[in-house]
Amino acid sequence: MVIKRLLVLILFLPAIVFAALTFDTDYTRQVQIVRSFDLPASFLNDSELQKIIADKRKEYKHRHFFKSLEEAYQFIPMIKEVMADSKVPSEFLFLAMAESGFSIEAYSHKKASGLWQFMPKTGRLLGLQINDYVDERRDLVKSTEAAVRYLEALHKRFGKWYLAALAYNCGEGRLAHAIKKAHTDDVAVLLSAKRRYLPRESRRYLRKIVALAFLAGDEEFIINQEYAYLLNRANAYSIARVKVARGERLTRVAKLLHMPAYKLTALNCHLKYDFVPPNDATYDIYIPYVKLSEFRQSYTPAPINSFYVMHRVKSGESLSRIGKKYRVSYTMIKDFNHLKNDRLRIGQKLVIPVAKPVQLRNGKYVVKRGDSLIKIAKSFETSVAHLKKINHLKGSVIRVGDLLSVYD
Repeated sequence: MVIKRLLVLILFLPAIVFAALTFDTDYTRQVQIVRSFDLPASFLNDSELQKIIADKRKEYKHRHFFKSLEEAYQFIPMIKEVMADSKVPSEFLFLAMAESGFSIEAYSHKKASGLWQFMPKTGRLLGLQINDYVDERRDLVKSTEAAVRYLEALHKRFGKWYLAALAYNCGEGRLAHAIKKAHTDDVAVLLSAKRRYLPRESRRYLRKIVALAFLAGDEEFIINQEYAYLLNRANAYSIARVKVARGERLTRVAKLLHMPAYKLTALNCHLKYDFVPPNDATYDIYIPYVKLSEFRQSYTPAPINSFYVMHRVKSGESLSRIGKKYRVSYTMIKDFNHLKNDRLRIGQKLVIPVAKPVQLRNGKYVVKRGDSLIKIAKSFETSVAHLKKINHLKGSVIRVGDLLSVYD
């Protein structure tokens, strides 16, 4: 009997030891994560946190979690690189995931936009341009740099990273008022559901970021889902930042790089039109890193009038009238031609930017009256077969208001 018990113990000992090691490894990793937010290790015992982790684990088995990562695989290394050069803990990468699901084009009903969901006023205060040409809240690098500056400023004011995360969500004034009312910045007190010092959304927000960091670091969970490569890619850039001349068109650059225009548009969705702003001599755009060498060899700025319409001013014409004719704003005509006022002279030559605005919603094209698959495919320089395949269309029938994917 004793021998039999010993045999059973010997057979199951490796499993018991492995389980203990795994638990210890997971616990150590989780403690590191909560401490990166300046949270105490006891935060791991927070019942609401554990509930969110369990809920997210079930939810993400349907691959929502991994879909977000897969769509962002190109720019996650660049975001991590920007954050690595700052004081912000790397775990704040999951603040972006909580905010936008890693979608550069995310837009809320409150008018927050981009990866980090900045409101227009906040974006401008942080130095991001939001005008007729660009919305840099959707610029993956500039918005991340702005988010880093903002988080560092919040940390400097409140002294702890979890407070910086809370202030990011509910606002500095709201958090300062909550701390004053609670007479403490202790996380257990601030997140109390009974005392409600903070809105429910904010109390859940911090826990959600920590939960996402836990899931992303759960090797067994990730490997079982066959998506380990998404978060463990090398820190080599997948995207390169290059300078192009003022007013340059993305479609022209795409042709020079022998790539579909819609793929270049996807990396530069901060641009509201097919062209870059005309106000500065150069402007930065993003291209796939594998295309960098080809860009350096083939890109040469062309005269701006070689890829736009040239208009000769006739008697009685005004900027407003010319703008209506070409369906562009008269301010764009002024910017492209460096006009200091609205006065025109007969015979004057004007460069008219006739490129259409990029009409995408969350990475998808909104079907309009008169559209067809052929017309849409031509606009995005792709094929009808490609559109059918990625949208799972059996026929060619589309309806006004339909959302069609144009990216792979």
